[in-house]
Amino acid sequence: MAMIQLTEELEKARKAAALSQEALATRAGLSRMTVQRIESGQIDPRLSTLLEMARVLGLELMTVPAALRPQLEDFVRSGGRLLGQPAGSGAPPSIAQSLANEGR
Repeated sequence: MAMIQLTEELEKARKAAALSQEALATRAGLSRMTVQRIESGQIDPRLSTLLEMARVLGLELMTVPAALRPQLEDFVRSGGRLLGQPAGSGAPPSIAQSLANEGR
């Protein structure tokens, strides 16, 4: 995920949580101006800043080596099913579904 996409996703999550830039900044130990400049693309934030913003928003960022990104994207698009795994009611549950069920 490009930096622009990441900051856009963080902004969407902030708005979905009905948090103002100031509220997010306060909870993350940042200034409102820093949050505003990150969201507008005016600054290139540190990873630690993005991680703290994500934590406040209930998200977890994961870094993935570039060489593994295509396989990970394919896996996510497949709904957590391994390639060649049969679809339908007789198929075993996807890994993603299993993880979601554990969280309940």
